[in-house]
Amino acid sequence: MLIYDLDFSALENKLKEWNEPAYRAKQIWQGLYVHLYSSADEFTNLSKSLREKIAENFSFTNFKIRTYLDSSDKSTRKTLFELPDGNLIEAVLMRYGDPADNPQITASSTERGAKNRRTLCISTQAGCAMGCVFCATGQMGFKRNLSSGEIVAQVLYYAKMLKEQNESVTNVVFMGMGEPFHNYDNSMAAIDRLNDSNGFNFGARRFTVSTVGLVPQIKRF
Repeated sequence: MLIYDLDFSALENKLKEWNEPAYRAKQIWQGLYVHLYSSADEFTNLSKSLREKIAENFSFTNFKIRTYLDSSDKSTRKTLFELPDGNLIEAVLMRYGDPADNPQITASSTERGAKNRRTLCISTQAGCAMGCVFCATGQMGFKRNLSSGEIVAQVLYYAKMLKEQNESVTNVVFMGMGEPFHNYDNSMAAIDRLNDSNGFNFGARRFTVSTVGLVPQIKRF
């Protein structure tokens, strides 16, 4: 099971099942979403036996990188991930910076208030059922919904990459493959998990959800 599919309550219940003290849940949560640990071994504040249980029961990624493509000015990277069932999804990092720092980034980007942003465009489904004629994903047809953890994992993949470069994610856009509101519950669960003030603490206003216009879900949102 992907560890990012657990909400905090489910994590607490699992630790209770293992007869671990309640405070361990917060330690693990912060390891995942504050320190961005990528394996059980990195949780050095946990006992060896608990680290082993985590490693035996959970994975920290369920996709592999099939390929990636950088723009000529290195401001954008598109990564193609392969899921365990063979389905492919994409996520994109877009850097918007000061034209004085990178002449190839146009001034119009900063004029729109995008200065020094690190925006992620992430997927919520493999394929899409909406069938938009202008969209390559729509022409693929619907494969399956992504779990909340698979959505979260795309954000954390790039967050870790940016952290190594002393940068951080500033915005997340649900406008990759799939219709977010066609996978409403998992999309909202992913937002809740990333928004949690005890973890990744990503402000609600920094999320953008793009939809073709599913009215019942818009009203729920």
